[in-house]
Amino acid sequence: MNRIRKGDQVIVITGKNKGQRGDVLRVDGDRVFVSNVNLVKRHTKPNPQAGQAGGIVEREASIHISNVQLFNPATNKGERVGAKTLADGRKVRVYRSSGEVVDA
Repeated sequence: MNRIRKGDQVIVITGKNKGQRGDVLRVDGDRVFVSNVNLVKRHTKPNPQAGQAGGIVEREASIHISNVQLFNPATNKGERVGAKTLADGRKVRVYRSSGEVVDA
């Protein structure tokens, strides 16, 4: 079970983007793409078939999954996440500090 998933709100805990917060756009193995975090300028060639103009495009680069934590709105901090099996057999993510279920 992945501790970080697409759509989660995360906070960057280390590196040049430390303290920035955003939503996970996608997860590629052990790397995550977070909206408006770790922006890089990419020089792209025009592609008329795809209707894509050339030039310098700013987009998100990946961050290692160990450098982000799931944001807990109750405590307003990033927190570690664990997994727990409920009585009905479902497996859910929980915050390690409080044991509160992340997703219902």
